[in-house]
Amino acid sequence: MVIILRSEILRILNSRNGEFISGEELSGILQVSRTAIWKHINMLRKEGYEIESVNRKGYRLVENFNSLLPGELKRHLKSKEIGKNLIYFESIDSTNDYCKQRGNELSNGTVVISEEQLLGRGRLGRAWSSPRGEGIWMSILLKPQIPPTEGTKLTQIAAAAVCNTLRNVAGVEALIKWPNDLVINDKKICGILTEMSAEINEIHYLVVGIGINVNTLKFPKDLEDMATSIAMEVGQRIDRKIIVASILEEFERLYNSFINEGDISEVISLCKKYSAILNEKVNVVRGSSIKEGLVLDITDEGNLILLMDSGEREIIHSGEVSIRGLKGYVR
Repeated sequence: MVIILRSEILRILNSRNGEFISGEELSGILQVSRTAIWKHINMLRKEGYEIESVNRKGYRLVENFNSLLPGELKRHLKSKEIGKNLIYFESIDSTNDYCKQRGNELSNGTVVISEEQLLGRGRLGRAWSSPRGEGIWMSILLKPQIPPTEGTKLTQIAAAAVCNTLRNVAGVEALIKWPNDLVINDKKICGILTEMSAEINEIHYLVVGIGINVNTLKFPKDLEDMATSIAMEVGQRIDRKIIVASILEEFERLYNSFINEGDISEVISLCKKYSAILNEKVNVVRGSSIKEGLVLDITDEGNLILLMDSGEREIIHSGEVSIRGLKGYVR
């Protein structure tokens, strides 16, 4: 009851769009005493919400630029199901791991987001730097009724959604480095990690993890030549809430088109249009094996077509394959 009442106070404060509402009106709407309202307001403040109070005016929620608190984020969220259940952490080992540990109990479309990750990781178990308050570290839990073999397409749906947002909202010229990274000026800005719990013919749940460098201005020495952030590219700090809300809305649109109509054509079109490696020579890395090839195209199913140095054409599925530039991360 306490948590529900607190959530209702937040919902009402959010609905006023920064305007004041009196304690008397709040107590009347929620049928509790003004003292109870005051206590819950103070609890919300302790949780990090900035709530202003003025005599004879009441309370109003002040937007916190650098916060991803659910009450703040939901002001901007227009998606219908993706993010309806939003779980927030100040700090967590890994948002993907949290989803996997509770995959069966969490509802479809749940989004888990954290200010920092202590054990963030990318594909093939690589570490992913997730400093507090500087980026977007989130996971989307999904329960699609599709064959497990189709699950890898969710990575490219996420890549297309992030790419559209970075270009249209943040104003940066992001490119997709097939299948799960986004780059700007040949430096990595986003990584996507899709994990799945499934049987032969059924997906129990699927987790799409998205990590984006947003307001990072300095990277560790071993990353500074291969990583960048939105703030570094545009020369100013960015409101992370706007980026999160746009990604979730765009992801939901592309995801629903795939789930409801089996249509991934727009996703593939975006992955081609904004490809960082199309018509480029790359190294295909499988364990200790490295082969060189020219990227010719992306198939309608999202696989890569390469012309290998041997003269043979080869279709590459994402799986456990890494694509690297001949000299650097991209080229």
